[in-house]
Parts: sequence; structure tokens; C-alpha cells
Amino acid sequence: MEPAPGSAGSGNGRWAATACVVTGASRGFGRSLARLLAPRLGPGSVLVLLARSAEPLMELAAELRGDGGTGLRVLCVAADLGSEEGLRRATAALREVLPAEPFGRLVLVNNAGSLGDISKSFLDLTDPDEINTYFAFNVTSALCLTSTALQAFGKRPGCSRTVVNISSLCALKPFKSWALYCSGKASRDMMFRVLALEEPDVRVLNYAPGPLDTDMQLLARTETGDPEMRQYFQSLQEGRKLIDCTVSAQKLVKLLEEDTFQSGAHLDFYDV
Repeated sequence: MEPAPGSAGSGNGRWAATACVVTGASRGFGRSLARLLAPRLGPGSVLVLLARSAEPLMELAAELRGDGGTGLRVLCVAADLGSEEGLRRATAALREVLPAEPFGRLVLVNNAGSLGDISKSFLDLTDPDEINTYFAFNVTSALCLTSTALQAFGKRPGCSRTVVNISSLCALKPFKSWALYCSGKASRDMMFRVLALEEPDVRVLNYAPGPLDTDMQLLARTETGDPEMRQYFQSLQEGRKLIDCTVSAQKLVKLLEEDTFQSGAHLDFYDV
């Protein structure tokens, strides 16, 4: 497949003026990815960091602004995407930023997500408020942010638009005690496959980063209700099979730079 128009970087290895948005950027995979993307964003670019916690976002932004003197604008949007008010604040920020400059490229990474209460089995999930709250954060916000970003950026001749969904093996395979997480990830994968079908000029990738060495993985091996699953996650950590966030993020950046994936594809860390 030929790279999308405007996907190539400039001669110095940087991407031409790019609007880049990373959700869940305050820690873990999102933070590592933002650190890798920032030096690749050429003059006139903006990096929008979005997460619930303001302080770590501002610390990361200060770090990225002071690295390299590229003139990169780094904006922080502290918002709880699981709440209507937080989601409105995030979408309003995108509507303000994305149409404002003659960007040649849009890159949106939907990384924000949560496990849900993995101490519960399927039959324990009886509270509709708990379930709706989970899907509001993990599915609804990703859909609203993506549609808003694509509308705000618009179709520009010679420009490219790329949307990444941070997926999981759980989008394809059921895990005991993980009904919410698996169904949320499966929903997001299918949602973005529909986007790829409807908007063939938008590059869409579902990227599963592998079992990352993060706080979420710590919860998996200590809080998972099913004992066999809990032991499985413990064995990953004891066998040193957890993946460093930066290592996985480097593979995603490589995928974005090569830009040869089939739009809508689900690609796993181990496939790349």
C-alpha cells in the first residue's frame, strides 16, 4: 500500500507541521509515546497531551518543551474523559486548536483506558451505573474525541490524517474476570474498523502494545478475581516477559513512519 499523502517527514527526519494528540499521556505507554513523538514533530507542530491528572501532564509538557529547541508547541488538557463535563472540555480544546494552523498532518492516538473492576466475574456485574461509567470512559470518549478531531481538522488537500487506537489481545480473546475490559477493547477495535471503511482517506490502526510493565499490569496480577488468570499475569512478571513501554512505543512510531499497514488493521507488538 502506498503511503498516504503528506505522510512523509521532512528531510531532517521530522514530520512536516503536524497536529498530534495523545490521550492518557500522563503516565505509562502514553507518556513514553509522547516522549518519542515530540522530537519527530517538525516546525509549526503542536502536541496536545490529554489526561485526567494535571500535574504529571504539566511536568511532561515542560520536559518536552525544553528538549531540542524545535519550537514545538505542547498543550496540556486536564480532563476526566469518563465525565460529560471532562469530555466536553477535551472536545472544545480540539475544536479550538486543530483548525487554527495550516497543519499538514493529523495524528490522534486514543490511548486512555482503564481495566474496570477485574475482581468481579461476569455474574457480579449487575450495576448499570458501573457498566455505563466504564463504557463512557473507554468507548464513548474515544468515539467522540476522534469524530470531533477529524471534523475540526477537516479534509485538506495534500494532508494526511491518522487515527491510532491502543488495543489489546483482549479485543480478540476472552479473559476470565475481564468482561468489561475485553468487551471495551473489542468495541473500540470494531468502531475504528468502521471508521476505516467509511473514511478511506483516513489511516486507521488498532495497535496492541503487548503486556506492558505498568501500574495496570500490577493491578492485573494482584486484583484479577479468577485465580488462574491472576497466576498467569504473575508468571509474566516473574518470567520477565513484561514489555517496557518505550520499547513498544518505538514499534508503534516505526509503524507510523513506514505507513504501510492496511487501514483498520489490528497489529500486535509481536507481529511487528
